Amino acid sequence: MDDKIFRVINQFTGRYHLVDIFMIMISKKLRYVFAFLLVIMWLQNNFHKRITSFAGISAIITLLITSVIKFIYFKPRPFSKHWVNLLAPVPSKKDSTFPSKHTTLAFAIAISVLFYKRTLGCIMSLLAFLAGLSRIWMGQHYPSDIIGSALIGSIVALWVNFLSNFWDPIITRVIHTYNRYYS
Repeated sequence: MDDKIFRVINQFTGRYHLVDIFMIMISKKLRYVFAFLLVIMWLQNNFHKRITSFAGISAIITLLITSVIKFIYFKPRPFSKHWVNLLAPVPSKKDSTFPSKHTTLAFAIAISVLFYKRTLGCIMSLLAFLAGLSRIWMGQHYPSDIIGSALIGSIVALWVNFLSNFWDPIITRVIHTYNRYYS
């Protein structure tokens, strides 16, 4: 089933030049858009600094979880098992397809923002979805990799938010120190 859904999506790769460019752009540049948005939020007020801090914590934990999973579990990428329509940049064939670092990070940050800023969080969640779709479109991940990665990023963001009382003293100290030296 995973392979069939992958082929349904990936069959259009290379047929629609503008969509290919858009998917490559989303895949390669979305991290910069998210970083820019987080910097803008950080520079506003303490409430926005708090949101940015939760997103940063979620991103760091997600990176750690992703690294551990990739270290202990290997699943070959679609292009290493089958002929697929592939768009550059092509990752190393030695790298596991699950989880997708692009997708886990995008969802961890988007869901963290969604808790506090609905409109921006919804926009970022849509972009995170497009990031995952772009990885399938480009021939680098299976749909199950993207769904699993979205779940990992979202669950981490939920967990960080649920444990906000644990993180509050750390975040408060970071914000206080930043404001003391840079405001």
